[in-house]
Amino acid sequence: MNATIATSIFAAFMVLTLALGLLAVRGGGRGKGKGGLAEWSVGGRSLGTVFIWVLMAGESYTSFSYLGAAGWGYNFGAPVLYVLAYMSCGYAIGFVVGPMLWSYARRHGLVGITDLVAHRYGRRWLGTAVAILATVCLLPYIQLQITGMGVVVTTISYGAISLNWAYFIGFAVTTLFVVVSGLRGSAWVSVLKDVLVIATLAFLAVYVPQHYFGGYGPFLDRIVAEKPQWLTFPGHHSGGLDQGWFITTSLLNSLTVVIFPTTVAGYLGARSADALRRNAVLLPFYNVLLFVPMLLGMAALFVVPGLTGADSNLALFKLVVDSLPAWLVGVTGVAAALSSIVPMAVFMLVIGTMWGRSVLGAVPRLANRQKLWSQVVVVVAGALALLLTYTAPNTLVRLSLISYEGMAQLVPMILLGLVWRRLTLYGAVAGLAVGLVVVCGLVFTEHDPVGGMNAGIVALAVNLVVALAVTWLGPRPVDDRPDSEVLASDLDTGEDGPGAGGAPGDGAAEVSPSPAK
Repeated sequence: MNATIATSIFAAFMVLTLALGLLAVRGGGRGKGKGGLAEWSVGGRSLGTVFIWVLMAGESYTSFSYLGAAGWGYNFGAPVLYVLAYMSCGYAIGFVVGPMLWSYARRHGLVGITDLVAHRYGRRWLGTAVAILATVCLLPYIQLQITGMGVVVTTISYGAISLNWAYFIGFAVTTLFVVVSGLRGSAWVSVLKDVLVIATLAFLAVYVPQHYFGGYGPFLDRIVAEKPQWLTFPGHHSGGLDQGWFITTSLLNSLTVVIFPTTVAGYLGARSADALRRNAVLLPFYNVLLFVPMLLGMAALFVVPGLTGADSNLALFKLVVDSLPAWLVGVTGVAAALSSIVPMAVFMLVIGTMWGRSVLGAVPRLANRQKLWSQVVVVVAGALALLLTYTAPNTLVRLSLISYEGMAQLVPMILLGLVWRRLTLYGAVAGLAVGLVVVCGLVFTEHDPVGGMNAGIVALAVNLVVALAVTWLGPRPVDDRPDSEVLASDLDTGEDGPGAGGAPGDGAAEVSPSPAK
């Protein structure tokens, strides 16, 4: 009976999710470019403050919020607070970077991170290379969201739905949803997701300490008395995640999050630069909710002790399933499932857009159907992540170790390149290549952290040194474009130029590489 009630609630909300996606399409813009790549991939650049806020908050509240954050709190304790630190710092950086990228993309008709680098350096092949790199870095996140949603569905069904079927349900719902509705649909569903996330976490923040410990006072007293190592660095058996790791990881991730392809997709979907600035001010308040799963993970230390390995990620849901009625288990499961669907949809959409625009779209015969090829790639990327979830889960989990640190190596190419004209193509590419080699070498030889620091920040430092050295000492291709064509500024209005109407292949001018001499 419990399984029937919980799964019925889950199924009803999944139908509602797909219905919202269809309504989002009907509610899209009806002007020029409707139905094109820009409308599907960046919501027609028309999302206001509320939609941008809930969409980008979806980056904060993935299945990691319910599973990983609680699991880290359960296993390690204090080091999990790096999530709050880097996201808050990232929003501060995004206050400047977001409007800058938005205006640059709008002026030049760009719809993604691959477009940005291709236009800045005047080389279409560079956009293709970045698309491949970003896909390698994003696929693990799709796989992890499929895994997280599968665990949630199996848990809230009290084991009635097997893990393999739960994986397929997560893939099928998300793929159908994103192919039909695009970024606008993700923004609409984010509203439903956020209502459920705020409601369930607020309830659990009060209910769990009161139910199991008699209140926060006794709960915190017990942690201090029995588990003090969970409250200080380097945490409990964290493998060296001390203050140096915390600072370098927070710095690296705060720089990386602002140029992460899914974040950039959120930026480019905004109606105005001011919407992004307001969003950067409001988003840190949302982070307060992340304390809840972290604390509840530590509460699970006393309620369900002995969880090891991947089972520690179930710490929060063990508390939920063991103590709440089935209908509340179902609602909580829906909130967690939507926290997988929304970011997974954006990851898949971004991969599809990058390939449809910068890889397949670069082939002349395919260039006029970029949206169609983007949607095909969405299905292929999701199916590949699902297949590897079944057959080789450790492969993508292993890759996930370098996903964020690998994407960090694009920071000089994008952020430095868009504000400093002298950075050359050769310098940017050489720095990126060396940074990737260094980070892969350190991670795969199990030297992360290295010297108490995040391996990614070490690789980024080497990346920057190489980029500057090659720029100063190496060849300097001639680019005849004026600074206003190459560089970005957050003061741009973005209201003139080809970007206002759509995307290449869907009615707007194409990005043209500059001549190199």
